[in-house]
Amino acid sequence: MATHAIKVPDLGEGIAEVELVAWRVQPGDTVAEDQVLADVMTDKATVEIPSPVAGKVLALGGEVGKQMAVGAELIRIDVVDRGGAEAMRGTPASASASASAPTVAPAPTQVPAPAPAERARPSAGKPLASPAVRHRAALLGIDLQQVPGSGAEGRILHEDLDAWLVRRPGPQAPGAARHAERNDEEAVPVTGVRRRIAQRMQDAMRRIPHFTYVEEVDVTELELLRARINERWGAERAHLTLLPLLVRAVVLAVPRFPQVNARFDDEKGVLTRHGAVHVGIATQTAAGLMVPVLRHAEARDLWSSATEIARLADAARAGRATRDELSGSTITLTSLGALGGIASTPIINAPEVAIVGVNRIVLRPVMQGGAVVARRMMNLSSSFDHRVVDGQLAAEFIQAVRASLECPALLFIE
Repeated sequence: MATHAIKVPDLGEGIAEVELVAWRVQPGDTVAEDQVLADVMTDKATVEIPSPVAGKVLALGGEVGKQMAVGAELIRIDVVDRGGAEAMRGTPASASASASAPTVAPAPTQVPAPAPAERARPSAGKPLASPAVRHRAALLGIDLQQVPGSGAEGRILHEDLDAWLVRRPGPQAPGAARHAERNDEEAVPVTGVRRRIAQRMQDAMRRIPHFTYVEEVDVTELELLRARINERWGAERAHLTLLPLLVRAVVLAVPRFPQVNARFDDEKGVLTRHGAVHVGIATQTAAGLMVPVLRHAEARDLWSSATEIARLADAARAGRATRDELSGSTITLTSLGALGGIASTPIINAPEVAIVGVNRIVLRPVMQGGAVVARRMMNLSSSFDHRVVDGQLAAEFIQAVRASLECPALLFIE
């Protein structure tokens, strides 16, 4: 046999390092050619690293969570000859792992600290205590039957009441449920997608001077139209949510405000305005926030956008979204749906310069034609990169989006 070192591959897109997020094998495992050895994460997606050879795992290149440079040794394998490799093809790693996995010693058992010296009270009869102690216990809602006494013959002293209050939640009403204090802690390593999100958010806030503009939008007519469209074509076309309509409003506004549909390279000092509208759709997943990209939204109708948004969201939540599907956006939409609150301050998805945040729709009284009427109202909370987007331009852009949403017929007029 010969030893083969498998290194972190060059994944393109200028990626210099990856994060090790999962090992699929362990030392001693027998692996087949093309079997997945590990999962690594780039800025965009999780990538599986397959084995180019068959053999036995000798050593791993690091622990989960480690940042590894491209070209660093990922794993070392003792390679078998070709005949042996054919015999091993398809052998599950778990079979050898179960035989070779190291025995894990049980965690040490914590021994409770000894309680202060207390004298046992007779099993029956009234607790021994002075009238002053009884009065104080009554005021505090303490059942003296539960308090160990440290005085002569188990007599309960004021010090015993003090000790009881320290060990129990207090003060409580007689008969109220008592709960033990909790002092447990859990250290949770921030790895994988969560670490990437943290790094990107921190970098965006550090490098981009954000400003947020909040505008109120009356979506009563828009919601009525959406309901009618779904009633008429819902069975034969994709179900329309609010998002495809918002995408359409953004697409119509962008030609007048190309400064917001752009990416800013602050190191080179270059702002690239895009004719194509690639809309990032911020999507919450079990692993954290991901932003799949609705490409060429300017060339799509409502139903095409609705179908693609649903597909991308499903792929992101299932962990199937590719790097291409998670990169290249020129402007982002973010929404928490019914949990959207009344206002928010979204963080820009760098290197973009604008993000449109959607808050929840609420039924509110509004003055209209001299009368108070109930209208469905929604806020757009949008953030902009103040280095390249001025406040007036940002406000005018959002007002253009608002105009299309409040008069939805405009969504169908180029």
